[in-house]
Amino acid sequence: MVNGKKVIALCTARLYDSQTFGFVRKLNETLRAEKCALLIFAINSGIYWDENLTPAETYVFKIIPYDELDCIIIMDEKIKSHKVSNYIINKAKETSTPVVVVDGNYEDTVTVGFDYSRGFEMIARHVIEHHHVKRPHMMAGLKDNFFSDQRIEIFKNIIKENGIAFDESMVSYGEFWADPTKEAMKEILKRDVIPDAIICANDIMAINVSDMLQRAGYKVPGDVLVSGFDGFEEVFFSVPKIATASCDTVLLADTAGNIALKMIQKEEVSDVYILPQLIPNESCGCAEHGWDFKNQVATFNNGFYHHQDDMKILYDVSTNMETSKDLWDMASNIYCVKTENSLTIVDRNVFDSKNNYFITEHSKMRKPDFHLLYDADYAETHLDTREPLLEELFYDETVNEKADVLSGNYRERIIELMDSGYPIIFNVLDYMNRPFGYNCYHYTDYEITDYSRTATVTNGISRGIGGFINLQYQKKLLEKLDNMYSHDALTGLYNRIGFLKVYEETCMKEENQGKPVTVIMSDLDGLKYINDKYGHADGDKSIVAVAKAMKEACPKHALSARYGGDEIFSVIFGECDADAIIEKIDELLIEYNKKVKLPYSVNSSSGAYTTVFDSEFELKQALRFADEKMYSVKNNKHYTGLKVKQE
Repeated sequence: MVNGKKVIALCTARLYDSQTFGFVRKLNETLRAEKCALLIFAINSGIYWDENLTPAETYVFKIIPYDELDCIIIMDEKIKSHKVSNYIINKAKETSTPVVVVDGNYEDTVTVGFDYSRGFEMIARHVIEHHHVKRPHMMAGLKDNFFSDQRIEIFKNIIKENGIAFDESMVSYGEFWADPTKEAMKEILKRDVIPDAIICANDIMAINVSDMLQRAGYKVPGDVLVSGFDGFEEVFFSVPKIATASCDTVLLADTAGNIALKMIQKEEVSDVYILPQLIPNESCGCAEHGWDFKNQVATFNNGFYHHQDDMKILYDVSTNMETSKDLWDMASNIYCVKTENSLTIVDRNVFDSKNNYFITEHSKMRKPDFHLLYDADYAETHLDTREPLLEELFYDETVNEKADVLSGNYRERIIELMDSGYPIIFNVLDYMNRPFGYNCYHYTDYEITDYSRTATVTNGISRGIGGFINLQYQKKLLEKLDNMYSHDALTGLYNRIGFLKVYEETCMKEENQGKPVTVIMSDLDGLKYINDKYGHADGDKSIVAVAKAMKEACPKHALSARYGGDEIFSVIFGECDADAIIEKIDELLIEYNKKVKLPYSVNSSSGAYTTVFDSEFELKQALRFADEKMYSVKNNKHYTGLKVKQE
């Protein structure tokens, strides 16, 4: 319960599916009548019972606030993964949250579903017994799949009752999908005698079976009867229309909602199974059974053209996000007409420029720290400043330890949205199969185009943020490579190549013409002695100390370089006090010697040359003049400049 409101989570997949959308609408109306809030956690594709497949978008089930929920409803048949459903159920057990499973059977949960065995038996008996077929064939789903094996057994029992002997050649496996079904049909069509009826374990296979038969010159139902199972919309657009048994999930919504409410009230409940609706149709030789064709075509066209429009606009959004100059510019580019009614929440670790979030090993990743990055309502009212939200909300110093949809700096915003009476939808943002946040959608109506758009918007924002991060990381790498190529590895000053590049660029600037230019040359005193007596490592440390002193003493815009050995110089455009700079170098080295307390002192000799920067200026000549002054200073010292301490 949150702020006195009961909260139910719905775990599902593919909100763009009309059955799922219809289920959501009916369920929410049932719950809203009892002043409950519905949070929808959705993936955008089915997993198709491949338990080795765990797409990044399933992370959406890890951001569920299990400890604040009153009940969870899982649409098992839509998610199509026992592994995922079991994860949700086990997390719910930790907080003693009741679970209703739609179209699935799990321990310690209540099931609301269809009686699939009786439903499939209805359509199979209709084809075999009503139409008196003699050579029936079964197009099963996946091998060793519960639903597929169950339907094969039903097929065997029916043909046995009707005096038809079974053999293994009467079963093919279409794996519940189009391409495997087509491959299975190619083998059937090679037979000398083909079946007079093909009974399919689902509608997708039935549509493809019918199509393959007709392409091969057979008539459906004239030569071969075809039936499906599920009652998907596609069967009413097929030619001929496919006979099926409808398991429209919408029919389960009221029951699921009412059972959830009873479980919240601690009432006794039991599993409920509903009989699918038999729909004889053209493919089995019966009269046409169709929906309102005009309405269906209008809905299809509307969805198709909206999808094309969405794809173009979101492509532009993603591109603008990817190529943004910085994080805040990227966030501001999320806003468009298609991203209204949404929030974007991301793990702030994803923007760590030192590491690429998407290629870092999981074991080396920090715990997620979700923060609000974009709020469409705020962005819409600040279009003039292009602010996605108040900056302090994203850049605050708090750490979101729980990392669920009701934690962090967005909690109050999500709770506010619950009061609308409409579902709140959550999709995970992922890139390169790595989750890094989520999008929250809040609509105040029931429009399937809005619900369908959540998948494309989530995908577009994922690409935009992921592409931005990759490009920023590539820029950092290029800068790092450029820095390695143009800077001396020991001192960090420009090397010869790097210095000449930046020097030429500086010379091209008009503001430097006719202005003073100063060259300061500095050389470490007694390098040979240090190398011979204390080793080259100490010699290198001494060179670094002189280079650091030179860098700190010179103005920030000075071009400081090490050409090799212990000779270090700076070129300074504009007014400067060369004597003061040299004095500062000496002071910094005195401080260094006091700090490190070595058996020798690190000192340098420096010389400077100042002239006017114009077309007559030659760098080599200026360096030579500064070098001569530097050696003059070195030679005028009482001895080499090396001050050896008593050992």
